[in-house]
Amino acid sequence: MPDRPPHPDALQPLFPPPPRPEPVRVIVADDNPVVRAGLTALLSGREDLTVVAEAADGREAYESALRHRPDVVLLDVRMPGVDGLSALPHLARIARVVMLTYSHEAEIVQEALRGGAGGYLVHGEFTVEELVAAVRDITRGRAHFTPTAATAVLAHLQNGATAHVKADSTPLFSLTSTERLSQLQPTVGQSTSGGRERFPLSAREAEIMDLIASGMNNQQIAATCFISEKTVKNHINRIFAKLHSSSRSEAAAKWLGTAVTS
Repeated sequence: MPDRPPHPDALQPLFPPPPRPEPVRVIVADDNPVVRAGLTALLSGREDLTVVAEAADGREAYESALRHRPDVVLLDVRMPGVDGLSALPHLARIARVVMLTYSHEAEIVQEALRGGAGGYLVHGEFTVEELVAAVRDITRGRAHFTPTAATAVLAHLQNGATAHVKADSTPLFSLTSTERLSQLQPTVGQSTSGGRERFPLSAREAEIMDLIASGMNNQQIAATCFISEKTVKNHINRIFAKLHSSSRSEAAAKWLGTAVTS
């Protein structure tokens, strides 16, 4: 008997491969056409990345973001017309934004983080592979900073910590252990100007609560503290439980001592 051809079902693999994920959609915004073309060529050569649009200023970037709904926007700081920092808060509502620029001043880095940037890369401080990794990671909520930007963020945090220490003029280390303990642990029921002495937050939770009270969102807090957004959410859940609060505004009011409590 002649051999029968195999049944079509027999040709199907037993365990078909999982579907390939959609590529990360990127918009490149830079007023320099050479830089735009170079970045587009670098990113478009990756299977999991695709550049859906280019823009020469912040207005074009915003209009393109509304049209294409990208995952990531690579945004320059200094551009004619609408600059990157002006467009940043609007873009951050649509996609994750990474500043990709020659501007390395600490004030600009800090303003970008306050505006919603999830990363800050200074030209000349990263390789092609590091850029590609940053674009991939930013979609997962992982912040990326090149050395100059990271130094600016660290200096900002250290300056804030130094100012906090200087505000307390008590020579803590000249006291006995008993006296130190009495200063670190206020008496139960003691009236205070704020809520921080009345709530048992850890040092990290207190830091995050300060950032919440300053108006930062979870993405900005994650970038400032060099942690993931998931970790920020976990901290916030614990903070809300300790402050007996159900919202950021209620927690901030109690933390700052402006809430009316029984």
